[in-house]
Amino acid sequence: MTSAIDPRPSDLATDLGLDVRPLSGNIGAEIFGVDLTHTLAPAVVAEIRATLLRWRVIFFRDQHLTQAQHIAFGACFGEVTPAHPTLPAKFPEHPEILLLDNEMSGYGSVAIDNRWHTDVTFVPNPPMGSILRGVVVPPYGGDTQFLNIALAYERLSDPVKSMVDGLRAVHHNSLPIARGEMTSELQSQFQSREIKSVHPVVRVHPETDELVLFVNPTFTSHILDISRQESRHILAMLYEHMAHPAHTVRFRWQPDSVAFWDNRATCHLGPSDTPPGMTRSMQRITLAGDVPVGPDGFTSYSLLGEAFA
Repeated sequence: MTSAIDPRPSDLATDLGLDVRPLSGNIGAEIFGVDLTHTLAPAVVAEIRATLLRWRVIFFRDQHLTQAQHIAFGACFGEVTPAHPTLPAKFPEHPEILLLDNEMSGYGSVAIDNRWHTDVTFVPNPPMGSILRGVVVPPYGGDTQFLNIALAYERLSDPVKSMVDGLRAVHHNSLPIARGEMTSELQSQFQSREIKSVHPVVRVHPETDELVLFVNPTFTSHILDISRQESRHILAMLYEHMAHPAHTVRFRWQPDSVAFWDNRATCHLGPSDTPPGMTRSMQRITLAGDVPVGPDGFTSYSLLGEAFA
């Protein structure tokens, strides 16, 4: 199935009062005309899901969600997981919510070179999707970028596709960071237990049957069955190709904005340009995912750690 996107809104979306506005040619769309604080009709949920599959990441503005409503919205699309496999939840009454706060984490005091990543790929069943809500947003800076890794695969040459289709890679939660990029406390929490899984380098999207490049420079350690030198070169080539500007979209946050991305078909890049002294506080939930399968039928498995649910 091709990953080319038809930019025209569906007739059903229009009939339901949804206004879908693409933000770039290949990924990302804003949806207006829906209030996520209310219980959504099944037809609206289905159309939001169809728009997510079509545009990979969707955005909503002016959604004054409580934490419970944030979780309820996510539950319309799947099982809401605990906040994170290793990071502690900061809200005991809502253990599904991960707090991402530049002041709490210590990010605000250091210069961090954030890297492209797909959420939690070190577990054998990475999340289906993530839903991030802007709670405190600086007046400028702090944008999030997303890239379409289904399109990135489609735009590989046929010889390179043939090479990577049967490869497998180890993903782990040992962060590739330099000294001073993260507080020692946060790093210790993130790596409090070792988690490793093996995934196909190319996975089949379980809902669209598209082939997707499923590696990322944050959590992918190395490709199996080849030398580490070969692995480094192949991954570097794939990362450079994936991050081509034509595959990306940049989202400017406002208070009460919501981003919902398909974690099976995207990478994203956290910001490192929040101005000193300004707060950027976000809350994220994730939806339970399936075990990836490659085009040759290979199924992901755990080396260390359990499934995430």
